[in-house]
Amino acid sequence: MRVHFIAIGGSAMHNLAIALYKKGYKITGSDDEIFEPSKSRLAACGLLPEKQGWFPEKITNEIDEIILGMHAHSDNPELLKAKELGLKIFSYPEYLFEQSKNKTRIVIGGSHGKTTITSMIMHVLKESGINFDYMVGAQVQGFDTMVSLSEDAKYMVIEGDEYLSSPTDLRPKFHLYHPHIALLSGIAWDHINVFPTFENYVEQFAIFANMLEENGSLIWYQHDNELEKITKHIRKDIKSIKYSEHDIISENGKIFLITENGNVSLEIFGKHNLENINGALEICRLIGIADSQFYKAISTFKGANKRLQKLGETDQTTVFLDFAHSPSKVKATINAVKEQFPDKKLIACLELHTYSSLKKDFLPQYNKSMEMADEAIVYYNHHTIELKRLASVEPNEIVNAFDKENLKVFTDSRQLIDYLSSSYYRNKVLLMMSSGNFDGIQFTELTKKILDNGK
Repeated sequence: MRVHFIAIGGSAMHNLAIALYKKGYKITGSDDEIFEPSKSRLAACGLLPEKQGWFPEKITNEIDEIILGMHAHSDNPELLKAKELGLKIFSYPEYLFEQSKNKTRIVIGGSHGKTTITSMIMHVLKESGINFDYMVGAQVQGFDTMVSLSEDAKYMVIEGDEYLSSPTDLRPKFHLYHPHIALLSGIAWDHINVFPTFENYVEQFAIFANMLEENGSLIWYQHDNELEKITKHIRKDIKSIKYSEHDIISENGKIFLITENGNVSLEIFGKHNLENINGALEICRLIGIADSQFYKAISTFKGANKRLQKLGETDQTTVFLDFAHSPSKVKATINAVKEQFPDKKLIACLELHTYSSLKKDFLPQYNKSMEMADEAIVYYNHHTIELKRLASVEPNEIVNAFDKENLKVFTDSRQLIDYLSSSYYRNKVLLMMSSGNFDGIQFTELTKKILDNGK
């Protein structure tokens, strides 16, 4: 089977390319820009294109299937050539469905927590010795790739993103998976460039909930008002299972889950993660994993990459990196860290990087989201706003939108690095939050300086 990737350099796309390469497929691909770590990982498998750019001459009748990434545009010359030749063209989620047609599909959706819940399930299944395929939106400890596909796995665990499938397929990705078991963690408005109203955004989750396979199971967070409304109108054959946060006790700064067989220690923290654990538990129960095995496995779960990832720690200073970017995620992450370190000063630094977060009409959604931080910093880049073709945003507009006393705003990453590097960090926690990388901050170097400044 010969498969060609248009826009092979994307985070999801290059992982799928590597997964199919490991499955024995012949893989080619193109892209007009490929960054790390995609570049090195493709090169290690011999899949890195010789030149960057689009080459329609590469598209021939010898190709069995084309996979089209979101980075490409609808007028991409390779895509136009593929259409002219009548080749099979799949979006990324379409292809995952094709690869999992004969498997039990488990799909994790929601505006927040889906990467962590997916990672938890993957960790428990692996620790339980269960063979499964997967797709997750971050690097997970113990897994080489973000995608794995095989012929013999019974289950396919999929992180169900609500964003568009491809430049030519404007359906939300999770509408294409048709799960047997699904979870919805909650709904908080996001992707306003695609879903211009909250009602339109919520509708996508209602559609998803009714796209489960016959006699499927829907697990949902019971304290979300929108999910409660949605679940009142799902098909009668769908089994509805609600969950909330897991019961715990805290001792000497350590969190323990309360279970029937005793208390279970955790490597992670935060109210949102206690909700995530109970969601993952309900899914694992449905596929036959005993509670005792679940708890044994979850006690060693350290989290996914950039999900409250601990970059460094001393007895005086801790540095975290998190993917939080939407208002609800920012607030939940800040609150979790503050609750875990109540006696330390929390410095929270957020990059506004997505289309939604940089749009003037959406900025007020961030009101009071950083309230629990002792010091709040917001960074954004005017060039990013220009690339997204949005109206200019001024620092005073950020200050007004967040309504956080003494909020600092930076628009130059070098100035931000200088400020962070020169600050004193004794008895402090630094939390960096972004779906980007603060325009190239070297987090390893920055963390070393911060930890040194805390001594």
